[in-house]
Amino acid sequence: MLSFFRDHEEILRCPRCAGALHVAERTVACGLCKHVFGTDTGIPLLFAPNDWDPSQRDVTEDVQAFYEKTPFPNYDDFDSTGSLVEKARKGLFAKLLDEQIPFGAKVLEVGCGTGQMSNFLSIAKRTVIGADMCLNSLRLGQGFANRNRLTRVHFTQMNLFRPVFKPATFDVVISNGVLHHTSDPYLAFQSIAALVKPGGHILIGLYHQYGRLITDTRRIIFRLSGDRFKFLDPNLRRASTSGAKKTAWFMDQYKHPHESKHTIGESMRWFDAVGFDFIKSIPSTQPFKPFSTTEKLFEPERRGTTMERWLAEIAMGMDGSEQGGFFVSIGKRRALKAEDRQRQPVATGSGRG
Repeated sequence: MLSFFRDHEEILRCPRCAGALHVAERTVACGLCKHVFGTDTGIPLLFAPNDWDPSQRDVTEDVQAFYEKTPFPNYDDFDSTGSLVEKARKGLFAKLLDEQIPFGAKVLEVGCGTGQMSNFLSIAKRTVIGADMCLNSLRLGQGFANRNRLTRVHFTQMNLFRPVFKPATFDVVISNGVLHHTSDPYLAFQSIAALVKPGGHILIGLYHQYGRLITDTRRIIFRLSGDRFKFLDPNLRRASTSGAKKTAWFMDQYKHPHESKHTIGESMRWFDAVGFDFIKSIPSTQPFKPFSTTEKLFEPERRGTTMERWLAEIAMGMDGSEQGGFFVSIGKRRALKAEDRQRQPVATGSGRG
């Protein structure tokens, strides 16, 4: 899989200095700062730590350690692409993504975890890159791809605050359940939004301020009871769910070292601030509008009024039990104006992107 990055060096940039990267047989080197990155089973190890002021809280290492110990989700139910497809298409959102992201699209999944979505979307003749900071998770995704000869999916270790790709590289950027586990979700959003081509789309999944209330209540009960009463979570009651998958879910939902909560209105403001049009949210900004099997993910829908959005978001507080109080916002990057193009970085002999 390292051969893909060797053949497409033009989309890469050094996460330390933004210089050009050169991919060799087992290493990746920066032509500008001369830093040499390693590889692991074909996975480029391009993670660079944040260079922030010491006074700024940084939870990156804590979150990285958590997922290195407990990769999420696991592959215990999947032994082939057939089983992966069957399972993924039972989830309506994954099914619609697969049906509506065009063949030939260049897709980046930021915070891909074990890469199940990346592997799934790559089956239909798309180029998909899964990026995550946790090597154990990436190994699981890469191992599945290797065993099933999925040649259009590629994995790399990356810090989303210091991306390894040049701006405006991807048709679609997906980051589901990731930004709320960072120290600065808006800064993280800005970082990955820059990777979307004009006219391309970004999908971000976040914990909701009200939708998370039921999970927060359970978390308190589990903590006070020594993790008893797990039957309160419907996902932990299912007899058909394996023990490993239940453990992974329990740890991710109730033992995570850091999370923040957000609203649909907040995501709208994020999109507007970085030059994206808000397309829609799931659940909808219009109350009582169900998520349909014929939903057009990339077609704009009417924004709910302030009152409608308030009602829709309040409803999430009563319906956040099974999915953990989660919502998805979809945006489309506007075409760059002339003055914006003039401010874009210009490639030089140093390879800065």
